[in-house]
Amino acid sequence: MPKTQHSSISLDATDWKILARLQQDARLSNVELARAVNLSPSPCLARVRRLEEGGLISRYVTLLDALALGLTVSVFIQVRLERQVEKALELFERAIAERPEVMECYLMTGDSDYMLRVMVADVQALERFIVDFLAKIPGVGNLKSSFALKQVKYKTALPLPGAVPAVTTSRKKRP
Repeated sequence: MPKTQHSSISLDATDWKILARLQQDARLSNVELARAVNLSPSPCLARVRRLEEGGLISRYVTLLDALALGLTVSVFIQVRLERQVEKALELFERAIAERPEVMECYLMTGDSDYMLRVMVADVQALERFIVDFLAKIPGVGNLKSSFALKQVKYKTALPLPGAVPAVTTSRKKRP
């Protein structure tokens, strides 16, 4: 049985099926999940608990519609620090962790030190975020923002071994 890179849990095909189904719909009842992966409810629940305890399932969330909630501006912000020293990195990361409009933050290689994805209601809210908060974090040297015009693809499900794309296309032969 293959082991995951960061976990000592060995996963079989049924475990992978459980993970895939829960990524699609975390609200499935245990009975529905068990039926979907061809197990009886008790062993299915035991497997889910083992996956949770092993850290493979970290949490269950509800995904909300940003546009319906009035969060219409999605911005990617590249941040360059004046110096890449441990104290500056820690200070920046602590400050960013507190902000609800920061959806994602990555320490990067290349021209910028960090890449942020920020969701706000409008351009004025973005201006307040940048001027009143981001630019005032000690050690921030340069900011570069890019507005997302359209979300082409968004998913939360991780690619799992053996996963097959849901949509396949076939080509017709030309005469």
